[in-house]
Amino acid sequence: MSNTLVIVAGFRARPGQEERLRQELDAMIEPSLAEEGCLGYQPYTDPGRPDHMIIVEEWADSAALDHHFSLPHFKHVAGVLEEILAEPFTLRRLTGIPA
Repeated sequence: MSNTLVIVAGFRARPGQEERLRQELDAMIEPSLAEEGCLGYQPYTDPGRPDHMIIVEEWADSAALDHHFSLPHFKHVAGVLEEILAEPFTLRRLTGIPA
């Protein structure tokens, strides 16, 4: 069983802010993947509902995720999200199921 932490973050853009949300989430890929402990970081959009997007992330452990939350690129996007989201984003923390 893996001890990694999988995060599913969900977002819904305000009307007219869909492209900006996509750009901001895409801008997070490179700096996040460069972080020690980041094993995966990929945004997705719902083709039938372009205002709905998610990011699926995989982290080595909770400490790596906590460090991510403290970095400038995360703080920047968190501020932008407050302006462009229709509702607060959701964050689900998932771990593997023991065999």
